[in-house]
Amino acid sequence: MKEKVAIITGGASGIGYAIAQSFAREGTNIVIADLNASAGESAAAQLGQAGVRSKFVKADISQPGDVQRLAASAVQEFGRIDILVNNAGLQHVAPITEFSEERWNCLIGVILTGAFLCCKYVLPHMIRQKWGRIVNIASTQAKVGTPFKVGYVAAKHGLLGLTKVVALEVAEHNITCNAICPAFARTQLVEKQIADNARTHGISAEEVVEKLFVGPSAIKRLLEPDEIAGLVQYLCSDKAAGITGAALDIDLGWTAR
Repeated sequence: MKEKVAIITGGASGIGYAIAQSFAREGTNIVIADLNASAGESAAAQLGQAGVRSKFVKADISQPGDVQRLAASAVQEFGRIDILVNNAGLQHVAPITEFSEERWNCLIGVILTGAFLCCKYVLPHMIRQKWGRIVNIASTQAKVGTPFKVGYVAAKHGLLGLTKVVALEVAEHNITCNAICPAFARTQLVEKQIADNARTHGISAEEVVEKLFVGPSAIKRLLEPDEIAGLVQYLCSDKAAGITGAALDIDLGWTAR
């Protein structure tokens, strides 16, 4: 991992930043892509203090021009791209009959189209160097349905299909592509989901956590972002060279039922 170059979308906070920190500890150079410029600049600066080179690029990954600029900026700065972590995401909670087309398009655009565009414009660099690792941060909800989250669930299910196709197309170039399906992790996005679900279901925040977030799991807690980062790091290592096209659960036993 030392001296390799990783692009992490949505890397300014939460799971994305935990992944960036994990890579930095191994000496990996980091490119953070995010819409939040202040958080992105701050995250890149903190990673730089860890002794690795880091760069922030403000990008809306649902837009082809922004993704092309992101890839070009990474190559200009570091000369290569070894790792892509498609982590950027957002959430919207509403019944289908009240789920606006605008929010649907936004979720599909960032989570699914964004991952496609990042793969499309990063893969030529990986193919040229005959090595690469792509990890898509999916969700337990890429495998099961959840009421009131039609945009998120549809996008995450699609992300698993994208993962399989990419894995099949680039295997001959020593490139792997895998997805990780985590349960709810302790992040700002989840905190917002707790509030949204409490409002939608008419129950307290405590009841949301107990019944909807950890209720279906065998292990009754939220994941820590570092746990997800550890699995990403493993998938990007040479030890995981034989794993591709997979959707690995780190879901506290959610889908074991």
